[in-house]
Amino acid sequence: MANSGNIGNVYHLASVRPLPDDRDEPSVSDPHQAEVRGDAVPESDGASCDCPDCVTDVLSFPPVALADEARLAAEVPRVPLVADARRLAAWTGTRRVTEERLLPISDARTAVAELGLPVPADRLAAARTADELPLLHLLWSVAVNTGLIRVDGTTAEPGSPGAFGSFDAYDENGDPRELLEFWDGVVMDVLDRADEGLTGSAVVDDHLAEMLATMYSLSDGIAVAALVKGILQSHEVACQARPEEMRRLTATLPGELTEALNLLAYCGLIEGVAEGRPRLTPLGLWAVRQDLLREGHDAPTLDEVAVFADLTAEELVAALLGGEAAPSAVAVWLERRAPADAARELLAVAASGGPGERGAVGTILEELGPEAEAPVREALNQPTVWRYAASWLHVRDLPAPPLSTADGDWITIDTLASLLHMAKGAEEVGGFEALSPDEELLRLVETAPEVGHPDTLAVLDMLAARHPEPRVAKAARKTAMRMRSEAI
Repeated sequence: MANSGNIGNVYHLASVRPLPDDRDEPSVSDPHQAEVRGDAVPESDGASCDCPDCVTDVLSFPPVALADEARLAAEVPRVPLVADARRLAAWTGTRRVTEERLLPISDARTAVAELGLPVPADRLAAARTADELPLLHLLWSVAVNTGLIRVDGTTAEPGSPGAFGSFDAYDENGDPRELLEFWDGVVMDVLDRADEGLTGSAVVDDHLAEMLATMYSLSDGIAVAALVKGILQSHEVACQARPEEMRRLTATLPGELTEALNLLAYCGLIEGVAEGRPRLTPLGLWAVRQDLLREGHDAPTLDEVAVFADLTAEELVAALLGGEAAPSAVAVWLERRAPADAARELLAVAASGGPGERGAVGTILEELGPEAEAPVREALNQPTVWRYAASWLHVRDLPAPPLSTADGDWITIDTLASLLHMAKGAEEVGGFEALSPDEELLRLVETAPEVGHPDTLAVLDMLAARHPEPRVAKAARKTAMRMRSEAI
């Protein structure tokens, strides 16, 4: 996608919390309104700021309802960008192009005039090459990359008959997949151009993927003022922008963003700009989801997660452990239950299960607020889950029994042991959040036998075989050998 070729640079929705005059914006404290998991830092091509390297995590997005594929496909030819790219292809026909595979500047000026493209006269006169006319260059890139125009050496020719045939022959009884594949390619071409300057705003281009991902998560749209605030906060933190730059951006970004949103509307990705509340179009929602899936993120449809809503807690936990249910299924499951009822069902599974069940239940319980206090407090009497319950209460500043260092170590070992019961869990041990910092893990490895957890030896063997830090792996091997020797 923009910048890095992926959607990994998604900023937290906390950066678009309600403004004083925009109180209807959802807050991230409500997972049923908007939910994006995972930390990521925006990446830059270095042209506009010194952002740190992108840290791409797998993110979980709220389920969405997609329009029918036939209806989506019928809209593709009506997208202004697509219609103009087709007109440019028809206008070009067969003609000579430059060594850079572009129209000569004289032909480019003629194309702008005859096609009626909205290019300012002064920019048209000042351009020395076709790529200095951004709108025409965008249309040319889309037409060439999607096969509407074929460039062979220094000659441009009409694309294959199928490139036009799919538009002209499509009707409600046709197969929509061909047109949607074409649309997917169009959107990839558009977003890839952010590296070279798509919207006319370097800051918007840098954070374009973040902005679209945020819109994807807020199906009802988001106020332009909230988008401005979110981009400014993201840019300041991730790009380490200086105060003078932030003052300049605060003044210029609203205008730049409006122009960028109008361009994205022309490209068929967003709507609602005129009302001041842009949102993804049905085609934009479909295309952004395709990008998310390509990057390995959890971006399900409502139909895909609906099957999990009526599972029992035991069935849901089993599906999570087996890799059959993505994290987004949890939100749908919780929506069907009162928080206290959900917590009580889950804690019963954790109390009767092993580390895998306790780990999965602990993750789900993090989604619940103080409304679930009563059943969690009841779990303080359960020998295998009381530490989790106490920790849950402490995090929410609710009265709870104290947890010693040994109790914390027990939870950590239990959490690590849960990886042994998850699909591909042990294979991903190096990225598991419970493993940092390494110095603390080294201390835990050395004192692990004193914790009294039944899976301590299995956890040590896993760390010895899988942990990427040699010191940790070596310490785990030594402690495991000591435990076996003492047992003999």
